[in-house]
Amino acid sequence: MDVLSDAVTAMRTGRPHSARVRRPASFGQRFPPIDGAGFHIVLQGSCWLFPPDGAPIALGVGDVAFLPRGSAHGLADSVSTPLVDASPSLVEVPPTDDGGTPVGQRAANAPAAVTVMLCGAYLLDRSRTHPLLADLPEVIHLPARVGRRPELRAAVDLLCGELEQPRPGGDAMLPALLEVLLLHMLRAWFDERSAHGAANGWAAVLLDPAVAAALRAIHGDPGRQWTVEELGRQAGLSRAAFARRFAALVGQPPLAYLTWWRMTLAARLLRDSDAPLAAIARKVGYSSEFAFAHAFKREYGSAPGGFRQPSVTAGARRD
Repeated sequence: MDVLSDAVTAMRTGRPHSARVRRPASFGQRFPPIDGAGFHIVLQGSCWLFPPDGAPIALGVGDVAFLPRGSAHGLADSVSTPLVDASPSLVEVPPTDDGGTPVGQRAANAPAAVTVMLCGAYLLDRSRTHPLLADLPEVIHLPARVGRRPELRAAVDLLCGELEQPRPGGDAMLPALLEVLLLHMLRAWFDERSAHGAANGWAAVLLDPAVAAALRAIHGDPGRQWTVEELGRQAGLSRAAFARRFAALVGQPPLAYLTWWRMTLAARLLRDSDAPLAAIARKVGYSSEFAFAHAFKREYGSAPGGFRQPSVTAGARRD
């Protein structure tokens, strides 16, 4: 796997969710922080997004606002509308016919929708955030531009279609489409940085052919007994030149990153599988279960077995 896919997979917990949401002519909502990432995409009308810091952001049709850290934020029809705490429930937009008329009956006093949005959230484990994702800003604004990011637009259209008209297979389709949307939003952000010559941090890492090749090697085979010299060959550089370049861009030496990623992968396997400790140790490059346990405890402060199964409380123990 490549580093972007692995970074997302390592943090994912639970199922992502989304809904089409209609908002009245005047609205102002305040959203609390979430343990994950969220997004808003304007399908009809316009609104303003109030980030945790900085000036409000105007959102028009087709604009994407991605909040990779799940930060608290607000949405309103104008910059002067007061914000109130958002309702925990989302109002889904009913399907429409070709003329735009809602299919079925609408409540007599229901206000007409002025702004329609596609909103969603991803549940992520932030206890060990990959530096690629930690490097992202609080809000990523991807304005709609004709002819730009057709893959992202296609993902939005497919997701809207599934939400608009539920069909067999939807329970599998929706999470898959949300994962596709997430990756396209991240790709768009990194592409924007490179296109404007502002690539730094992990945007620069992914654009560097030598370091990116070494990262692909590590993520493709984390259990291999890599050396700096071997990774340098993957990068097409001498050992010393590669070590300097990797540390300068990634922020840590190659083998330190390798160990960090192995422990991150091990924690995910302990959390999500019932594989024996010896099998997990081998998968992440340790021939000795003892050596693996020692490295894991040094990283997490807990032995692998204790990390996998919470300690039994005193009240639950047998006499």
